[in-house]
Amino acid sequence: MSLTAKERGVLLLSARESIMTLFSEIRVPTINYKHYPGLEMPGGAFVTLTKDGDLRGCIGYIESEDTLFNTVCEAARLAATEDPRFPPLDEMELPRILIEISALSKPQQIKDYEEIVIGKHGLLLDEDNARAVLLPQVAIEHGMNISAFLTALCQKGGMQGKEWMNTPLKLKTFTAEVFGEQVHRNLTGEIR
Repeated sequence: MSLTAKERGVLLLSARESIMTLFSEIRVPTINYKHYPGLEMPGGAFVTLTKDGDLRGCIGYIESEDTLFNTVCEAARLAATEDPRFPPLDEMELPRILIEISALSKPQQIKDYEEIVIGKHGLLLDEDNARAVLLPQVAIEHGMNISAFLTALCQKGGMQGKEWMNTPLKLKTFTAEVFGEQVHRNLTGEIR
């Protein structure tokens, strides 16, 4: 998938509007996405919220039958309210929140760990007793090699960290088109 700059902008603005609907009478983003073909296609996506550079919420869908636009809007609302690691976002936090979107490719089964490319692939653990996801940027942000990436995935799935060394895991890889807000906002949330 390759989104245009306008499509990326529409998704970022709509994600922010979706979060703002949590605190207003308006219930849907105001942008008409029908003029952007890339946004009408079904697709998985994650929305990551940061506050002052720290993680504040992250939720998404590996795959979705809904449009990419609707998937991003829903993930944005859920990242603001349903990430179990954080309390729901407060309206006063909005001006300090930055949004990052990861638009995902369809996951592909791999047969060997050597197929994993750090920085390019995200990982989906799909065992009977464990499921977990790590986005491609996680490995880069934390300076992980393949061993550390697989260990973190196992731990996130509730398994022993080195389980991947003992048993070949059922893994899928995916890529992500990652983009985010890079703007400064004043206290009222307006872009400066």
